[in-house]
Amino acid sequence: MSGQIEYIPAKSIVHRAKDTSWFGAEYNMNIYRGCSHGCIYCDSRSDCYRNDRFDQVRAKADALRIIRDDLARKVKPGVAATGSMSDPYNPFERELNLTRRALILLEAYGFGAAVATKSDLITRDIDVLTSISRTMPVICKLTVTTCDDGLAAQVEPCAPPPSRRLAALEELSGAGLFTGVLMMPLLPFLEDSEENVRAVVDRAADAGARFIYPAMGMTCRAGQREYFYQQLASRFPGQDLAEQYRRRYGTRYYCASPRARALWDVFREQCGCRGLLYSMGQIIAASRRGYGTEQLSLF
Repeated sequence: MSGQIEYIPAKSIVHRAKDTSWFGAEYNMNIYRGCSHGCIYCDSRSDCYRNDRFDQVRAKADALRIIRDDLARKVKPGVAATGSMSDPYNPFERELNLTRRALILLEAYGFGAAVATKSDLITRDIDVLTSISRTMPVICKLTVTTCDDGLAAQVEPCAPPPSRRLAALEELSGAGLFTGVLMMPLLPFLEDSEENVRAVVDRAADAGARFIYPAMGMTCRAGQREYFYQQLASRFPGQDLAEQYRRRYGTRYYCASPRARALWDVFREQCGCRGLLYSMGQIIAASRRGYGTEQLSLF
């Protein structure tokens, strides 16, 4: 990626999670701020996060020292999640290696890892993730909401296409890592068809996914909503999609697909046929299987 990254100050990076219900993670770790994938629906654009330069990726200054000190102070190790607010595998990461070195620190201090990304760059770190998984849980989550590379280019314009993410999933799974798909958000009026849901489930299963976790809709709040509507109008001219959203959802936070109930039925049936987990409790339990009672008690 051309250009130099800006560094911003940080006092701490590894924070205890408020609860462990999201993939069993006890800690959150975000090394970067902002994202360059340009996804038109991203919740992290919301005003409540106070990130008015969201499309500009910035890194936290002296991040590795701060992470090392944070981990050294933790009384109990656990699974540390990364990718909740900004993708840990943005284009700068290819040269900076901050995510890779942070994963190495997690291993050194006995922590597990839960990584969420839209980038196939995650495969670069299979060696480190595999090494961590020998003693602590590792969960690799790749977002795929459509298998149509063309549609994805409209709603996730600067992210690697779904075909590359699914190929990365196959590589991660082939290495023995606990890997699956985040099928979220499923955009109403664009991605919420039975055909699309079946295709994502089938392609994920074909690639060796162990799980797929969905949301049959999207979040939409101040800051994010205005940007999303502008992008709908410019990228899908003549379809009046923004007006459809306004009429149906107004200013509500969660925008469930009008077809949500039928989609859930199709989704559950297809996951059952393909042997994919989709319940959060089952996913967490499966990710811990094979680890000793000492580690499991930490969760």
